[in-house]
Formats: sequence, structure tokens, C-alpha cells
Amino acid sequence: MIRKETAADHAAIRKLTIAAFETSRFGYQGEAEIVEGLRTAGGLTLSLVDDRDGAIAGHIAFSPVTVEGRPCDWYGLAPVSVTPDHQGQGIGAGLIREGLAQLKALGAQGCVLLGDPAYYGRFGFQNDPRLTLAGVSPEYFQALPFTQEVPKGAVAFHAAFGS
Repeated sequence: MIRKETAADHAAIRKLTIAAFETSRFGYQGEAEIVEGLRTAGGLTLSLVDDRDGAIAGHIAFSPVTVEGRPCDWYGLAPVSVTPDHQGQGIGAGLIREGLAQLKALGAQGCVLLGDPAYYGRFGFQNDPRLTLAGVSPEYFQALPFTQEVPKGAVAFHAAFGS
């Protein structure tokens, strides 16, 4: 069951985020602290969990981004985490699909992320040269517009992401 996070989920989200990224290709890089920073700053627009009979198996976070320093009703997807023993079962994909549907329902104009094009391309994400993220290879910075209007310029994630 995918649902919005509650305060009772915070410790489980932290634990699963650390576990998920410790086993990733790049290793743990502070993703749990990003989620907590977003939460503390009121920057979590949408935070969903996959609840398996009271055990949190997955989590996804969406937060506002700016383009050229201005708010624009676009959001960043990051991070998405699934416990190692549940990876490969479609939990991450389910969280992404549900999160994108809920963002659209909130009136979002689009979503961006930094990730593997082979994975995120199946959800419609692709590089859009109108949107850039400093310091990253363009093919890994991907966008999914929900409308015909796509802003142009440098994207910045919430300050909780650090530099």
C-alpha cells in the first residue's frame, strides 16, 4: 500500500534510506540527511512510503526546485529508496508512478531528477537541453514536463541537498 508518510514513519524511512544506498553503486552519500533536512525545512512537497503490513519497504520524496532562481511549480524527485531485500520487485517503480500522479494532481508543471537514463526513461524522463544542472553530465539530468510549457535555465534543488 502506497501512502503519505506520517511522523511514526520517520525512523523507518531513515533506516531504509541508509540501507538502500549503502548497497547502491555509488554507496551512501547522505540521502537520509537530505530527507530529514527537507522535512525540517518544510521542503517535502510529497513524501510517500510503500507500507507492507506495517513495515516500510520503500520511500520517495519530491521537493520544489527553482529555475534561474525563481519558483516554477517544478519538483525534484529524490531520493527514491527501497530496502535491499525488496529491491527488484517493482516497489520503486510503483512509488515513482504514484508520486508523479499525485504531483500532477497538485498542479505541478513538471519534475526533474538526477539518475540513470535507462531506468528513469521508462517513466518518460529524458534530458531536456532547456534545463540544466551545474556540474553534472546532461544525460543524467532528466526532466518530465506535465504541460507544454517548460522553463529554460539552470535548475537548483532545495538547500537540503547541499552543493
